[in-house]
Amino acid sequence: MASLIRNKISNKLSNAATSVSHKSQAKVSGMFAKLGFQAATDEEGLGFAACDDLDYEYRQGMQMDILNTDGVGGEGDGAGGGDGAVEGDSHYQRDSAGHPPSTSKDGGVCNELAAQDKPKITAWEAGWNVTNAIQGMFVLGLPYAILHGGYLGLFLIIFAAVVCCYTGKILIACLYEENEDGEMVRVRDSYVDIANACCTPRFPSIGGHVVNVAQIIELVMTCILYVVVSGNLMYNSFPSLPVSQKAWSIIATAALLPCAFLKNLKAVSKFSLLCTLAHFVINILVIAYCLSRARDWAWDKVKFYIDVKKFPISIGIIVFSYTSQIFLPSLEGNMQKPSEFHCMMNWTHIAACILKGLFALVAYLTWADETKEVITDNLPSTIRAVVNIFLVAKALLSYPLPFFAAVEVLEKSLFQDGGRAIFPDCYGGDGRLKSWGLGLRCGLVVFTLLMAIFVPHFALLMGLTGSLTGAGLCFLLPSLFHLRLLWRKLLWHQVFFDVAIFVIGGICSISGFIHSMEGLIEAFKYNIQD
Repeated sequence: MASLIRNKISNKLSNAATSVSHKSQAKVSGMFAKLGFQAATDEEGLGFAACDDLDYEYRQGMQMDILNTDGVGGEGDGAGGGDGAVEGDSHYQRDSAGHPPSTSKDGGVCNELAAQDKPKITAWEAGWNVTNAIQGMFVLGLPYAILHGGYLGLFLIIFAAVVCCYTGKILIACLYEENEDGEMVRVRDSYVDIANACCTPRFPSIGGHVVNVAQIIELVMTCILYVVVSGNLMYNSFPSLPVSQKAWSIIATAALLPCAFLKNLKAVSKFSLLCTLAHFVINILVIAYCLSRARDWAWDKVKFYIDVKKFPISIGIIVFSYTSQIFLPSLEGNMQKPSEFHCMMNWTHIAACILKGLFALVAYLTWADETKEVITDNLPSTIRAVVNIFLVAKALLSYPLPFFAAVEVLEKSLFQDGGRAIFPDCYGGDGRLKSWGLGLRCGLVVFTLLMAIFVPHFALLMGLTGSLTGAGLCFLLPSLFHLRLLWRKLLWHQVFFDVAIFVIGGICSISGFIHSMEGLIEAFKYNIQD
């Protein structure tokens, strides 16, 4: 009997000690939960402490629910102490007792966030991306701009480089705000975020919609230009064949139809990089041929007067050749040293200005009044076919990049906008593309073909795009956003530059758009009658 009583007393004391131990452990866990990690094991504590900042950003972005607990501990706590979070704790439970944000117990969040933490790029790699954007195939239209602008066209090439470099810098400045400690902190991630910030609080999303529409127009027009230039180059390379430029455009589009089934651009990007290098080689060959005819250069043909009717189109051509602002926020955010962004912008635009000016001037001096919309069409037939075939390959392999970007913007805004989309999701539960999603992609390819058939004029389309979206994205919106977000911190000369750029950009945009539309309407009527 005495032994039984002793056992009961011993059990009660043991249970009481265990309960006190569990409560103490729960309080310690609650204290650590406030600090952002679970005090279960040293390995888990170190792992979650290391990724706590990323975990917080991840949860904010995914809008996960915050865990709420009734107290700092309870009688029913297990040995693991997994319910030891205090009331109001904004961090998730780190073990299986809570609601994990992934299926993995202790590594799901960190693994997923580690995948998001992509390797950063150097300033040289960022400069290569900018150079590839502003010195691509559309440089071939610059000699045609000199034909209608003379020395003023050369000045405009320099002026556009200076302005686009400046607006690229102020656009990145709009991504940052000063915190309480006086440090500049990146609070926005994209062009759309900047636009939405400028329109708050009255119209918090209208700015993003405007930027998205401008982006879609520019991307689709770029696709159309690739089809137009492919048909133009093939037609002029093989003039003896009974195939019209429209037929060549149809053949090129048939080769591009598989783009509707693209899921990623890894293989295409590799080929596109090789073709870009080949394009630089072709530019050098064109300049070398022009230099071989230096004694016949027509300096007297370069005038100070301009063709009032066609020069506004040249403005759009030049501006369009410098468009890169749309992806600069993403590029700067992925740099190892964002402080080197300004230096990178300086040397890329200086190099672009020198190379574009020399290429346009040398090519125009060689052919003068016979300069064509695409300068390679002026080359002798013996080398024209080889050069143009390389350029057609470059155009066809470059087409999927803007096409895929345009499709992603359309799918996100029309099909996947977080329950606010106009149409149902174009992807099934298994990730497969549904019929209307495939129809959207095929329809976009066919639309680029129709535009290339009815308006097969490279210079007009390039001028229209540069005047409409190029001037808006490169001149008007960056200066307007800079004034709207940072006007209290700007010096008087910065305000003057922003206002001047906005006014000049607006005048150039309106005049170029009007003249380009007049030319396109005339060309469209002619092709309809034909």
